[in-house]
Amino acid sequence: MKIGFIGTGVMGTGMIKNLIKNDYDVTVYNRTKAHAKDAMDAGAKWADSPKALAESVDVVLTIVGFPQDVEEVYYGDDGLFQSAKAGQTLIEMTTSKPSLEERIAKTADAKGIKTLDAPVSGGDVGAKNGTLTIMVGGEQDVFDEMKPVLSAMGSNVNLFGGHGKGQHTKMANQIMIAGTMTGLSEMLAYGKAAGLDLDALVKTVSQGSGDNWSLDNYGPRILAGDFKPGFAAKHFLKDLRIALQESEKMAVPMPATEKAKELYEKMVDQMNLGNDGTQGLVKLYEK
Repeated sequence: MKIGFIGTGVMGTGMIKNLIKNDYDVTVYNRTKAHAKDAMDAGAKWADSPKALAESVDVVLTIVGFPQDVEEVYYGDDGLFQSAKAGQTLIEMTTSKPSLEERIAKTADAKGIKTLDAPVSGGDVGAKNGTLTIMVGGEQDVFDEMKPVLSAMGSNVNLFGGHGKGQHTKMANQIMIAGTMTGLSEMLAYGKAAGLDLDALVKTVSQGSGDNWSLDNYGPRILAGDFKPGFAAKHFLKDLRIALQESEKMAVPMPATEKAKELYEKMVDQMNLGNDGTQGLVKLYEK
């Protein structure tokens, strides 16, 4: 099986390397070719455009930045739909709008192309280690066929229903993370103001009922002054905005998520820290 992969950022590069480790033949495309060097050094081939990529592979996986990037990759003049053909499978793994995934599926279905939406969770660590959680929307038979490919990148791969359901599941995931990231930031701010040993605080809380993924993975990074993006704050803010748009459509009030969005807007839009990791939220509390 020949696999095409579009998006060689922090997440994509780790995912590509795990596909190669599992003996898949991988060809990549990225808007900036220099950013694909790590993937190509690991054995990936290069294509000059999404259109060219789709001409030579059986399956295409995409993980880019924003919904507008997804639209360009699929519908642009050099996009996948310019050359994708019946029998191929397109797997969209960007965290994006459920409605856009439904549109992609409809376009693909008319061409005899199979699709899944399969956003991921687990950050750079999960991408590197092949332990991502992958939340899938689409048809059962396509999911069954593609599960070995997805399992090369993730240890927890589940189908949640039809097209767009993977994205709805990812929105639920991001809603939970919003709470843990604000909790982590305020826990550390409180502990610092109270004169506590923050290393001991993180260790103690992580061994009790307050333990969570954000604390375990980002707490040590914050204490080490490491704000490199395992997942960039600007992308998380995008996710929160999508989650709130979808919740408004369903008439589900989410005041806590709204407050988290406001905090990340301050971090990204006012403090210009959008390229920091999500753990950079703690900088809002610095005096």
